[in-house]
Amino acid sequence: MMTKKAMLMAVGALALTGMSAAVWAQRDPAYAAARSAGQVGEQPDGYLGVVGAGGAELRALVNAINIQRKAAYTQKAQASGATVEQLAFTSGCNLIQQTAPGEKYRTPSGEWATRGAGAPTRDPRCV
Repeated sequence: MMTKKAMLMAVGALALTGMSAAVWAQRDPAYAAARSAGQVGEQPDGYLGVVGAGGAELRALVNAINIQRKAAYTQKAQASGATVEQLAFTSGCNLIQQTAPGEKYRTPSGEWATRGAGAPTRDPRCV
C-alpha cells in the first residue's frame, strides 16, 4: 500500500494534471486490491466507502479518491448549473451500475451488498 505522503503527492499531481480520480483509482494497485477484496465499495452518494473498519492506510486512500471525486463533481456542477449533490448522486447511480460481480456497493437501505450476476439494487431515482 502507498504511504500517506506518497498518496498526498499523487493526489497533488492529479490536481495539476487534471487526471480524474476514477482513472487514477483504476491504476492504483492498492485501490484495485481493496476493491477486489471487498474492503471498499461504491455508494449511492457518488463516493467510495470503506466496508467494515478498515485500516488507516485504506481510509486515507478512500479519502484521497473521494477528494478527487468531489473536485470533479464541483467542476462539473459549476459548468452545468447542477448542484454538487445532484452530480454526485447521478455518478453514484452510474458507479454502482458499473460494479462487477463480486464487488461491493451500498444499497439504498444503507447495507453493503456484493454484486451478483444480475443488476445491483439501486436507488429508485436512478435512471
